[in-house]
Amino acid sequence: MTKIGIVGCAGRMGRMLVAEVLDADGLVLAGGTERPGGEAIGRDLGGLVGRGPLDLTVGDDAKALFAASDVVIDFTAPAAVAQHAGLAAESGTAYVVGTTGLAADQEDVLRRAATRTAVVWAPNMSVGVNLLFSLVEQVAGRLDADAFDIEILEMHHRNKVDAPSGTALGLGQAAARGRGVALEDVWQKTRDGITGARKSGDIGFATLRGGDVVGDHTVVFAGLGERIEITHKAASRQIFAQGAIRAARWVAGREPGLYSMKDVLGLA
Repeated sequence: MTKIGIVGCAGRMGRMLVAEVLDADGLVLAGGTERPGGEAIGRDLGGLVGRGPLDLTVGDDAKALFAASDVVIDFTAPAAVAQHAGLAAESGTAYVVGTTGLAADQEDVLRRAATRTAVVWAPNMSVGVNLLFSLVEQVAGRLDADAFDIEILEMHHRNKVDAPSGTALGLGQAAARGRGVALEDVWQKTRDGITGARKSGDIGFATLRGGDVVGDHTVVFAGLGERIEITHKAASRQIFAQGAIRAARWVAGREPGLYSMKDVLGLA
């Protein structure tokens, strides 16, 4: 049985992950933590997700959780990921990260951890979205950059704090790889006022926020006289939890390295 720990277990994603682990064959819940002072600390993890008592309570000692787990799954805040990555490296525990919005220095911490333990890091854990990444890369590689403009539209719920979304940026990276360019050299994240004509080869982003939208992403390849649109719409956050569980199964026992969902799904 593979022992799974959940950091941030009382959040929306954390509770879904706890429930998914409890329902999964071959996995056992090692525990869950919240930040010190969190309201859920001391609660039974079973009760937290509407199940019977598990004799496991929400704790605040992430170091102990990493030591007790084969794999830890993390959808917490970027600052917490940087701390948890250090614990993963120290303990040698495999680490699955679905957090977006990491700063460059936080990404560096994650990459350093991957030299000492196995890390799966993805801007989106959905199987469908990761297939979308591959499709976008293929299409971008086949369409001439002078003939087809690429625009990425995303919409999320009103409480999302980062923009563009990690998934939108991942789609931009996929399109840039297909074209053989660096995304940072061609992205256009905002437009306001008199911007002038669109520069050929740019990859544009548009961000919408409102309501309780889980996540909608569309990549538009716009040419003269024709347009290709590839869309993914998430109706439930459960797809992200299920993808993370799939990643946890795959990464358990792997050699140190930084892996993606492409590796997990055999698309690399």
